[in-house]
Amino acid sequence: QSETSLGNRLPEDLNFLNTPPKKTVRFGGTVANTLAKLQKGDTSDYELIKHQLSDPDIKASVVFNRYFNVSTLKIVLSRPLPWLGRSQAVVEEYLAFLSNLVSAQTVYLRACLRMVITNFAPKRIRIQEGNVDISDSDDEDENLPRTFDHCHQALQLITRYVPSTSRFLMPILSDKFPFVQKSSRTLECYVHNLLRVSVYIPDLRRDIIELIISKMLTLDVSAPRSEIEEVESGAQQDANGASQDDCLFDMDEEEDSPLDSSRPDGAVMVHPVAERLDTMMTVLLAYIKDICHVNGSLDIEKTKALYKDLVSVFDKVVLPTHASCHVQYYMFYLCSFRLGLAEAFLDHLWKMFHAPNQPPVLRQAAAGYMGSFMARAKFLPVSTVKACLDLLVPWLHLYINSQDSGSKAFCDVNLHGSFYTACQAVFYTLIFRHNAILEGNMKKGLAYLQGLNLERIVMCQLNPLRVCLPAVTNMFAAITRKYQLVFCYTIIERNNRNLLPVVSNSTGGNSVSTNTNPLDTFFPFDPYLLKSSGKLIEPIYQVWEEPSDCMIDVPKKKVRKGSMEEEDDFLHGGTPHGDSGVGMTPGSYDSHLHSPRSVGSPPVSFLQRPF
Repeated sequence: QSETSLGNRLPEDLNFLNTPPKKTVRFGGTVANTLAKLQKGDTSDYELIKHQLSDPDIKASVVFNRYFNVSTLKIVLSRPLPWLGRSQAVVEEYLAFLSNLVSAQTVYLRACLRMVITNFAPKRIRIQEGNVDISDSDDEDENLPRTFDHCHQALQLITRYVPSTSRFLMPILSDKFPFVQKSSRTLECYVHNLLRVSVYIPDLRRDIIELIISKMLTLDVSAPRSEIEEVESGAQQDANGASQDDCLFDMDEEEDSPLDSSRPDGAVMVHPVAERLDTMMTVLLAYIKDICHVNGSLDIEKTKALYKDLVSVFDKVVLPTHASCHVQYYMFYLCSFRLGLAEAFLDHLWKMFHAPNQPPVLRQAAAGYMGSFMARAKFLPVSTVKACLDLLVPWLHLYINSQDSGSKAFCDVNLHGSFYTACQAVFYTLIFRHNAILEGNMKKGLAYLQGLNLERIVMCQLNPLRVCLPAVTNMFAAITRKYQLVFCYTIIERNNRNLLPVVSNSTGGNSVSTNTNPLDTFFPFDPYLLKSSGKLIEPIYQVWEEPSDCMIDVPKKKVRKGSMEEEDDFLHGGTPHGDSGVGMTPGSYDSHLHSPRSVGSPPVSFLQRPF
């Protein structure tokens, strides 16, 4: 009987003998003593703990439940353990541990938030030889999406246990925002994760968008349009020359173009600041599209809510910023979703311009945005354009009525800046939209334009043609002469005589006053130069089409064939554009962009390349 019993148990004993011993954790001392040494600068024992905990065979619950407690985690949070790259069991135990910590001791809330937010951007990988960095690049770990998922899972758990988390989170998000000179990859990942936070903490959405757009404006104003055009044009010429050389001398060797190496579609900007801005704009526009659309259809309520947040940020940080070239296009893109959004935006700009209590600089900026938006928005019907003109033109006549008989009825941009900006907005709109107004019913269209009484505006004592940009003035004069609306050339010639250079002065010295434009203005929706995000703007953007039947005496600059400036802008002689421009990447918009929406496992395919 004993032999039978022994025989029955033998296979089990053999299994026992063949089973490897269970792994245990030996710290060489208590965790409290290890952390005490760490506070004094001795990191040896702590590094040993981290190394041992990285072993995937160690049971996570034993480690966290037995060896760590609330009193020791503060230091652990400042030097986080490698929990993100571990198994799902370790991650779950660590998340449970964080939940217990913040619910029991909210004093550690900020430390927990900092620990999580630090992982919103990829780590830097440095390879050294002899204390010299031979490689310094972003971590291209393919598990980054999983890492980001766990970070957001931790943040949602903290928010669930501490409802006041949002009060403490925003300063940390701002503080941890990467420096704008960091790589496009780092900025892309961080902006992606910030926007994902706004999905499950909606109270922070406006603040998060304001933070992102403020950082983007810093990049935008530091990369002037002329500088981007010059760099991109030079790079394109160099690439063309290099390709010719390859064909002549290296016919058997295939090399990737430097312009096609960073993105799948090759739409990379050579200008480094423009490349970073392009990356961030692509993420932001994809986010706007996904928030507003559910299953491919526009969700009106969600779109309205997002519109309010975006307009608020526009008023606060975009409108007061002079010479931004691209960031403001997020409103242009949003308004293309539905005509009601475009009309609401124009009405908002009109109310800001019309409000006398607004600072003059903001009123003038609002008028500039109105004119540029009406001229460039391809999705805007002519009825909406006429409705806006019916607001601006009567305002101009009322302004003339109030000034013509007064002591200030003379040309002075400081006194009448809002008037001149509104005049330029009207002239600029008519330059782009007169064909749309006249087509279909020429007689009715001409009657409408005659009813605007443009001649009175042009002939008034305030003399707007002297202040508006020369290119706008000359094109407006040519169009109005063709349709016999206004004859501007007599006034233009008189203004030119009054602005001739003065060679001598009363003091006997020599001086020259150049023919400069006293109205320092800009057109916020001038051609969009960023290549990748520009694919979303191109289908909804009205380019300039040169009228073939208008004789316009404006000196033309020689422009490289195929450039955006050659196709688009008539402002060659009047605005400080570069000698050559850069066309947007050809091809229609192919929608493969997705922004973070789902809380559990968000899509990351909208990013330009896989994590």
